Amino acid sequence: MPFIGTHSGKFHCDEVFACWMLKTLPEYSEHVVLRSRDPDVLKTCDIVVDVGAVYDHSQLKYDHHQRSFNETMKTLGLLDFNTKLSSAGLIYAHYGKSVIAVLRNIPNGDPRLDILYKKMYENFVECCDAVDNGIPQYDGIPRYRLASTLTSRVNDLNPSWNEPEDSVNLDERFAQAMKLVGEEFTRKLKYYHESWLSVRDLVKQAIDKRYEVDPSGKIILFENGGVPWEEDFFNIEKEEGLEKFDISYALLADNSGPWYVQSIPLNELQTFENRAPLPEPWRGHRDADLEAICGIPGSIFVHASGFLGGTKTREGTLKMAIEALKILGKYKTI
Repeated sequence: MPFIGTHSGKFHCDEVFACWMLKTLPEYSEHVVLRSRDPDVLKTCDIVVDVGAVYDHSQLKYDHHQRSFNETMKTLGLLDFNTKLSSAGLIYAHYGKSVIAVLRNIPNGDPRLDILYKKMYENFVECCDAVDNGIPQYDGIPRYRLASTLTSRVNDLNPSWNEPEDSVNLDERFAQAMKLVGEEFTRKLKYYHESWLSVRDLVKQAIDKRYEVDPSGKIILFENGGVPWEEDFFNIEKEEGLEKFDISYALLADNSGPWYVQSIPLNELQTFENRAPLPEPWRGHRDADLEAICGIPGSIFVHASGFLGGTKTREGTLKMAIEALKILGKYKTI
């Protein structure tokens, strides 16, 4: 019988997650998880995670507790993350793309694999690595306790200190923990694959077609104003080295009729500071008063902070963005 080896005793999110990932793969799907700390027992296993004090991919050994271990996704040359890896991170590093490919039926070589591999590390795996390695999320005393995290939900499946040992089947509890982690990982991956990636595609198209909107290239357009575009915009802008172009405005349709022009924030962290706030004389005015000031027919409002404005038509909102760029001295065409 083939085995995946990990340590016995209290289980943690990282080895639970690592074992679940391995069992999603065809080559390990029939393997039984064998929990032991006995080196002779672990020698019978085809692959060993989170025990044994050895990390060696060629030997299929994936522990991270040894003093010499300091690997991150960055040191392995995979992703630009500096969090020390746990056994979950190690298995994800070497097998994560295969796991995603199997779960979402994505062929090898598909560029979506690389995108989802990074996204799932950033938004699921990295916190598991950090918590297991005792890396705090931030400095200082937290204002409140998180009521529930993936790590705590796994930990809650361990027997409590006063449960009689003979009343608990730890292997069954470990299996329950694998199911819990697997369901959460699969659900999040489904969202990123089916919803988030489609948003990314829309944002990429908007960026690529910005010169069709206006020759300045500083205005992007979304026919569906409900698209949550900001996160992907900053990611794509950074990936493609577009910061120097200073894309300044997004035009957004509204299902109820109006169109909006939104000044793009400085970056993903400074979201309350904008690259090109709409001109100060326009701010806080509405309807006919605003039309008289800016000279744009169909004007509806400009927010008091200048981050957002609206008109009755797409053409009017585009004109509002162009005029604002001109007033701010930022309008140039190639």
